[in-house]
This record gives sequence, C-alpha cells and structure tokens, in this order.
Amino acid sequence: EGMAPPQRILFPPEKICMAWQQTQRPGAGLHNLGNTCFLNSVLQCLTYTPPLANYLLSREHSRSCHQQGFCMMCVMEAHVNKVLHSSASAIQPWAVVNVITRIGEHFQVGMQEDAHEFLRYTVDAMQRARLSGSSDLDISSQATTIIHQIFGGSLRSRVTCLSCKAISDTYEAFLDIPLDIKAASSLSEALEDFVKPEQLDGENGYKCSK
Repeated sequence: EGMAPPQRILFPPEKICMAWQQTQRPGAGLHNLGNTCFLNSVLQCLTYTPPLANYLLSREHSRSCHQQGFCMMCVMEAHVNKVLHSSASAIQPWAVVNVITRIGEHFQVGMQEDAHEFLRYTVDAMQRARLSGSSDLDISSQATTIIHQIFGGSLRSRVTCLSCKAISDTYEAFLDIPLDIKAASSLSEALEDFVKPEQLDGENGYKCSK
C-alpha cells in the first residue's frame, strides 16, 4: 500500500521455503578461535535459519556468482555446507574469521565484539552481495533479494496533521528493528511500543504545508 511496485524481482518469493527442505541432523559445532564466541553464536543462528540454509545448501548462489574477490554469500554458502555435511563434532570457522574485516572494517581478529552488531553487518554484507552487479535498482527492487525477504521489511512512517487531518507517509527498508526489550515483558509488547503513535510538538513538531 502506497509503495511503488518493484521494477525487477531478484528472487521469486514462491521459491523461499520456510521449513527445512531436507531432514537435517545437527551439524558440527564451532571451535572458539580466540574471542570468537560472538561470531560462532551468530553463525549458528544463521546456519539454522531454514529458508537461508535451504538456499545455501542448494549452492544456487555460487553457480551464478560473478563477483570478484570477497562475497559474503559465497562465504556463508561454503560455511553452511561444511557445518551441515561435516562428520566432525566441531569445525574451525576460519573461512569467516579470515574475512571479518571485510564484513566490518572496525572488527578485529582476536577481539571480542558485540554479537548483535556482527549479525547486522553480516546480513548487510549478504544483502550487498546479492545486489552486486545490479546497479541503478529502485528501492522496491532491492527489497526482492532472498536476504531482504527473509530478514527485512519496510517501515511506514505516517504523520497526520491534527488540524487539517492531512496524511504524509514515508517508507524505509530495514534489515533489523531496534526494540527496547528492557521496557517490555514480551516481544509482542516491545513491537507494540515500537509502532505506538506519538504526538509531535515543540521542537519535534512538523509545520503543515496546508
């Protein structure tokens, strides 16, 4: 509603399967390579996200990837396949650790980092990889990658003038939502607080053009 339809569909939504397409036994664990517990926890969460794992296990990305050099999707595809096909009890995730500065320039090997921040940068790097080679895409088309369809969405910000009742909507794509979980007793309550209407006045007020 209110958003322009995408000019291109980068990944058909009907091809995204939310359930495991193959029965998967628990894969290999991950060794701590020196303050990499934040990285390991994020990799395990992504590895066991069924729609992402289904796609990466199919190796569909690497068969069509023409990106030169670093590609986060290729890195994740190799990692997920190694974890879920390994007979070892645990593996060393060097393939991801060795490119950590490519995921985020401020990340350093051997340093403890914030897991949520690393997740955000990793998902963003996967999104950039899926958009590589697709220049001049409109915003709606960028939201049709498999990464954005799994992890992202669009936020609508609506401003209603209390005098003339005029409505102004703006839309912004997101790959994560910052929720105040300390002020809420449940995820649903945190989401409700996030979208709760507020009255803008004083310095925060808008000047109505009408």
